[in-house]
Amino acid sequence: MISFPNAKINLGLYVTEKRPDGFHNLETVFIPIDWKDALEFVEAPETQFTSSGLVIEGDPEQNLVMKAYRLLQSQYGLPALHIHLHKNIPLGAGLGGGSSDAAFMLKMLNEYFHLGLTGDELEQHAARLGSDCPFFVRNRPVFARGRGEIMEDIRLKMSGLTLVVVKPPVHVTTALAFRNVIPQKTRISIKALVNFSVTRWNGNIKNQFEGSVFQEFPEIGKIKEQLYAAGAQYASMSGSGSAVFGIFEGEPDSISSLFPSDYITFRQPLQFR
Repeated sequence: MISFPNAKINLGLYVTEKRPDGFHNLETVFIPIDWKDALEFVEAPETQFTSSGLVIEGDPEQNLVMKAYRLLQSQYGLPALHIHLHKNIPLGAGLGGGSSDAAFMLKMLNEYFHLGLTGDELEQHAARLGSDCPFFVRNRPVFARGRGEIMEDIRLKMSGLTLVVVKPPVHVTTALAFRNVIPQKTRISIKALVNFSVTRWNGNIKNQFEGSVFQEFPEIGKIKEQLYAAGAQYASMSGSGSAVFGIFEGEPDSISSLFPSDYITFRQPLQFR
């Protein structure tokens, strides 16, 4: 069985308070985008995880795909599988690639083995794997709060716009992104702000992580400046970084030529109505 887990971007990201369990409550708007990995599995004599594409370091058992498999295997007695992940979404980019892989693995296992889990039940399982994982079960524009698991579907008017994402050769850890971030309540909810015209988002919809990340990696902040200089109506770092996206009216001129050859660029038309 094969699927194609997709990435996401965040429209705004605020840390609103620290929780008693050590996590933080957030507010953000998640949007799915078409930058995709490929994930497949077949039944096998013994469980094995392999990967290709971008290099994935570390113990395979710590990969979120394997954690998703082990979670359902422990509850439903699933057989051994050979799992293969072709990694295309950059790591440490704030694009949610690992979380997406895990959520898609849960959905694939549910379908292939006829487990009968509802969408709500899949989201509950996904929340045990990571804060972004429940979004990828739903995988449509949502306003999210709590750790990211409390979601409300929203409508976005973004038809006719083009998204450009730029990823420098920098890996930003979540711990670094949280450094020097002071939790604060939002004056106006992002849920309300995204109803404004995209031309009004600049200065109103913010990613609170940009301060600490741009200070540590000035080249990431420079990408945002270059996207605005190239005509973006709105630009922001996604998630905890290091990818930065710009939203353009129509089809922008070549963006990749603005950046060094080791920067990865991605673009797609936006069709949300």
